[in-house]
Amino acid sequence: MAAGSVMVGAAPAQRESARDTTPVPLDRVIPAPASVDPGGSPYRITEDTRIRVDGSREARRVGEYLADVLRPSTGYRLPVTDHGRGGIRLRIAEGPYGSEGYRLHSGRSGVTLTAAGPAGLFHGVQTLRQLLPAAVEEDSEQPGPWLVAGGTVTDTPRFGWRGAMLDVSRHFFSVDEVKRYIDQIALYKINKLHLHLSDDQGWRIAVDSWPRLATYGGSTEVGGGPGGYYTKADYKEIVRYASSRHLEVVPEIDMPGHTNAALASYADLNCDGVAPPLYTGTKVGFSSLCVGKEITYDFVDDVVRETAALTPGRYLHIGGDEAHSTPHEDFVTFMDRVQPIVAKYGKTVVGWHQLTGAEPAEGALVQYWGLDRTSDAEKERVAEAARNGTGLILSPADRAYLDMKYDKNTPLGLSWAGYVEVRRSYDWDPGTYLPGVPASAVRGVEAPLWTETLSESGELEYMAFPRLPGIAELGWSPAAARDWEDYRVRLAAQAPRWDALGMGYYRSPQVPWS
Repeated sequence: MAAGSVMVGAAPAQRESARDTTPVPLDRVIPAPASVDPGGSPYRITEDTRIRVDGSREARRVGEYLADVLRPSTGYRLPVTDHGRGGIRLRIAEGPYGSEGYRLHSGRSGVTLTAAGPAGLFHGVQTLRQLLPAAVEEDSEQPGPWLVAGGTVTDTPRFGWRGAMLDVSRHFFSVDEVKRYIDQIALYKINKLHLHLSDDQGWRIAVDSWPRLATYGGSTEVGGGPGGYYTKADYKEIVRYASSRHLEVVPEIDMPGHTNAALASYADLNCDGVAPPLYTGTKVGFSSLCVGKEITYDFVDDVVRETAALTPGRYLHIGGDEAHSTPHEDFVTFMDRVQPIVAKYGKTVVGWHQLTGAEPAEGALVQYWGLDRTSDAEKERVAEAARNGTGLILSPADRAYLDMKYDKNTPLGLSWAGYVEVRRSYDWDPGTYLPGVPASAVRGVEAPLWTETLSESGELEYMAFPRLPGIAELGWSPAAARDWEDYRVRLAAQAPRWDALGMGYYRSPQVPWS
């Protein structure tokens, strides 16, 4: 990227001089909480503060995570203990929170976070982080005071699927780079990490029964770089780390199209038995597995079996988009054969919305990535599937694709879906977006980040922020909370936090940055 194209905010010294002692209001966080009742004295974190947990291993893990966030910047010991009074208390207890909701109460004597399970506690901790000064994110000791506004936040998510997709196929990203992105999206209560693990340009996960997929198919990337792949140990580490941030990994093996890396690795997967060369361009729609060959289904079975065995989550994404080189009848045949294989290995099918051109399996989810200008016939096909029981994940490309340019001057990204500024990515309602879709069919939202033009963490950040927090809010907050004028002010207040975390981001002219 050209020097200066990733913009950051004020320097640390400027941040410190601008800091004041007024607590962050309870309603200043992203995503907007379901209910906020401000009032009473704030709580002040001091050198005597303890993080008290209720004795459960799950609460202790969240408590240790919170301590790891707070210790470097405050300089305090913040012991995690199940004894004492006051301080910051994390408790798991029955209540009207669901599996991911929480209650945060703050007053002079302490802060209490209550949730029905560890995911709720973790999400409550993300709210607590945003209620503290942005300097709490620094990795060196900072001046306080560390105040949490008084009052109560009661919060539950609108949708159960709040995803972020990272394409590691067009450009490969290391385990550490994926972990960095996990930490960034977890701050906004994202709970699904969809990894696009295979495409024309690269195969990124080791498969023991087909080793050349990774060693040869993963040996390059867009532009001809060295590529790379995840060993099984690497992938397990990503899954483990995501789980520690309460994100479920959803692996995607895209098929029958987007398969040139596999076709180049094994000649027998091609109808003519001839392996094509590796591909490092950015065109789509030219590749296809050979639907009529039985070895194709042996291949799919092996890949799904090995990937499913590494993935404790419920879902496995089979792609299905842009299979322009696969005749329609072959596409239907392929999906009829492949979806039962996914079920055989204990996973639920997710596919791009082209899966509705076949017959989605019972319980399958489809991910809609169409545009406002997508034909009414295609939208109706998706709506009909939804009315027949297929769940939908909303990722409209001209709203939610984080790789779309902000405007004509954006140095990164693509523009085939148009320009997507911050307001456009935020100002829509997933529950009513597609005509004819019952609200009950919408499982949630996801923000895909394709990487044809992105090759390093700073570039991911520049395209994801400030848009990703808005998609996260659409997934979490009540529909009535969606208000652009209020949101843009809350979004501007996130910038010092991103500065403290060392993140690059786009300073959209639509946002009143301080």
